[in-house]
Amino acid sequence: MAPGSSPEEAADWSPARRLLFRFAFSYLLLYNLPFPLGWIPYVDVVADKYDALWETLVPWVGRRFCHLSITIFPNGSGDTTFNYVQIACYLAIAVASTVLWTALDRKRKNYARLLAWLRVFVRFSLASAMISYGGVKVIKSQFPNPTLGRLIQPIGDASPMGILWTFLGASQSYNYFSGAAEMVSGLLLSLRRTTLLGALLSLTVMSNVVVLNFSYDVPVKLYSFHLLAMAVFLVLPDLRRLADFFLFNRRVRPAPDRPLFRRTWAHRGTLALRTGLVVVFVFLMLNRAATTRRTAGDLAPRSPLYGIWNVDFMELDGTTRPPLVTEATRWRRMVVESSRQLSLHLMDDSRHRYNLEIDPKQGTLVVTPREDPRTKSTLAYKTLGPGLLSVEGTLGGQKIRARLHRVDESPFPLLRRGFHWINEYPFNR
Repeated sequence: MAPGSSPEEAADWSPARRLLFRFAFSYLLLYNLPFPLGWIPYVDVVADKYDALWETLVPWVGRRFCHLSITIFPNGSGDTTFNYVQIACYLAIAVASTVLWTALDRKRKNYARLLAWLRVFVRFSLASAMISYGGVKVIKSQFPNPTLGRLIQPIGDASPMGILWTFLGASQSYNYFSGAAEMVSGLLLSLRRTTLLGALLSLTVMSNVVVLNFSYDVPVKLYSFHLLAMAVFLVLPDLRRLADFFLFNRRVRPAPDRPLFRRTWAHRGTLALRTGLVVVFVFLMLNRAATTRRTAGDLAPRSPLYGIWNVDFMELDGTTRPPLVTEATRWRRMVVESSRQLSLHLMDDSRHRYNLEIDPKQGTLVVTPREDPRTKSTLAYKTLGPGLLSVEGTLGGQKIRARLHRVDESPFPLLRRGFHWINEYPFNR
């Protein structure tokens, strides 16, 4: 054993272990890059160029090898065709680098030091994700309160993801609980001595998240699965110790605690830098989540037309349409979620959603179908009294004229039921 080296650094790894490490190192590095460059001011330009490189490479690979035309890039969905082809690229590059690395580096006994640095990289990649996702739950910006549209939407018409978002958004306390669990696991991962505890908590939290994503068709399956895999990667070195303690009732010795740097000043300097960066990162994430909730979430200023508006009278192309289910194209109600969203619910229970621009001075509503952003219609509106509204104009090729009244949404049980210590009978509706 060389002077100053640890037993782990002197021990021989089996060929299979060295091979698996080379692959894991290559893949985890590829998947997590450009982290942490995207979080560093002035250096985030490099991260943008890295992402732009993949936006060129992935469509080419899709055309050349998979006969796919990739035109949709990463957006609110993390399970796009682009994402799957990109994962295939990661795997192919990792396999190729493993083969090349093995051919060029056959004599090395182990990669103990490189493994230690890889664990640091994965620790902080996972920690940043857990803190970020925890922050938007603690502040309750990821899962807002049930929207007006959700309150009147038939449950059978909702998507599985919509059901999940409503379930999570209906409870503020559950947001606090799940968000705190994610944030605590991320903070524990940021500390070297509590890495195992943080990885185990992340493993528990992410197992639940992955099952929810797969069960309710939430398009974050690939990303959440990789976060779970990173937690497993961090737990693996302690797997035998955990099995001895929990399964075999054996004595477990403390894990060796070896700092990455042998010089005291370097070790203490990195500890101070890490602590400062983690504190700043937590503050930035919480502030970003709070800002999002105030500007685009349920704490954002409400539109002057916010509400559920039932249609009392309606004319289509000059003909009065009574409120009958046989009048399929007649409006049943209009729902204004915000100054940017409007939905129309027809007598046949179908729903049509629009992007909205309100001009209070001109008294106009500019509505654009979400499915066809090139088509715009302008409707004139007028306030007739408290909670009373008239709307007229041309929409979808039909001339419309309608009178509406605003409905009080407070009676909805989902909003007013709340928490009860005592329930003489189950309140299950």
